[in-house]
Amino acid sequence: MLIKRDFYIDGRWTAAAAPRDCEVIDPSTEEACAIISLDSEADTDLAVAAAKRAFPAWAATPPAERKRYVEAILAQYEARAEEMARAISLEMGAPIDMSRSDQAPCLPWHLKNFLTAFDHIEWVRPLGPHTPNDRIALEPIGVVGLITPWNWPMNQVTLKVIPALLAGCTCVLKPSEESPLSSLLFAEFVHDAGVPAGVFNLVNGDGLGVGARLSTHPDVEMISFTGSTRAGKAISKAAAETLKRVTLELGGKGANLIFADADDRAVERGVRHCFNNSGQSCNAPTRMLVERPVYDRAVEIAKQVAAATRVASAHEPGRHIGPVVNKRQWDQIQGYIQKGIEEGARLVAGGLGLPEGMNKGYFVRPTIFADVKPGMTIEKEEIFGPVLSIIPFDTEAEAVQIANDTPYGLSNYVQSQDGARRNRLARQLRAGMVEMNGKSRSAGSPFGGVKASGRAREGGIWGIEEFLEAKAISGWDPDAEGVAAE
Repeated sequence: MLIKRDFYIDGRWTAAAAPRDCEVIDPSTEEACAIISLDSEADTDLAVAAAKRAFPAWAATPPAERKRYVEAILAQYEARAEEMARAISLEMGAPIDMSRSDQAPCLPWHLKNFLTAFDHIEWVRPLGPHTPNDRIALEPIGVVGLITPWNWPMNQVTLKVIPALLAGCTCVLKPSEESPLSSLLFAEFVHDAGVPAGVFNLVNGDGLGVGARLSTHPDVEMISFTGSTRAGKAISKAAAETLKRVTLELGGKGANLIFADADDRAVERGVRHCFNNSGQSCNAPTRMLVERPVYDRAVEIAKQVAAATRVASAHEPGRHIGPVVNKRQWDQIQGYIQKGIEEGARLVAGGLGLPEGMNKGYFVRPTIFADVKPGMTIEKEEIFGPVLSIIPFDTEAEAVQIANDTPYGLSNYVQSQDGARRNRLARQLRAGMVEMNGKSRSAGSPFGGVKASGRAREGGIWGIEEFLEAKAISGWDPDAEGVAAE
């Protein structure tokens, strides 16, 4: 049993003002694996005060020096990558090999991409050749509150903390209480990298405690939140009173449009993508729209892939999917599967209950529904589990209409050998991201959505700019620039 009750505030590990123990549950065993403390308002206030004190000096730190601190964080990760992989696997159930190959490496992947983008930022630049005495300065927004989810913990921590630090902001991180161990380890990386006291702070807590306090605190200039659309709305309302900048990365209901000319691996690839991380990804392609001539074959392939998808403990090596994060999530997924059956969708794989041979752990049977109709609950709502809905379509226009008929707009997918069609659909689909023919977005590309998926843009230059404010300056003396920079 790990005991991790302390918070990281003002450069040191600090006991909670009024400790409230919270068990971290290993979803593979349903047993407690760690104890953390949930904070009180006083702890959040201490963290914000530390960040506020540290802000002037950190904002004035030369960009090249801020970069060196971030490079030192990367070095800490590289020395302790296996610890990070094991922490993530234990706390949220990612299979250990997947945690090593996909979950933990989110940190170096995004961090290196941020460093590349950072080198191209012009902190004070001319407005244009027509205005020799005008400048646009990019300046850090101030103290920022960062609220991260449990499903890809290091992915989201890195996408928020690293650009905030590079931008010159100081921050208070509230990781999910479901997956705090990886973030506590990240705090050790920050500390051992020598980042000045108060620049980075971490407090554990729930949304009603830390999340609400950060959202309303008058000294917090910005909230960056990843989580449910419901929580994102609540944070936006709470933050409005103090006119904070709020960036939200929320839920999704991705459509994967598979045309008759798609490559032979398109359906298998789509099913595996849906099931990856046990379906707990906001950008998962959970609605598979298939052109009618290849529909029956696609359903059969999907059925075979689901049957071949192994479910096992996160602690076992090998290629399989692990449990979902907790009992509440498991119950919610079971409710959606039951709803799909009741509303008339055709269950072709998986279904209710634990996988065969399992009697403990929050494991879900990889589930495929065919003949799903637009408007069914499982077609409209985000399930956040290994459940795929397959929907036939007859025309390209019909596919676009179905894909766009959702409150969400995070990521959509297209599978076709017709380049003109792909280009056309990429512009017609209402989403922040469109991936086609299995090609992932490249390094430096932003992650984010539209509509109820939020409108954050995380990653690359866009991710850093979210923490910056543009200042318009007139009357600038170009001849004195060297003096101004000193």
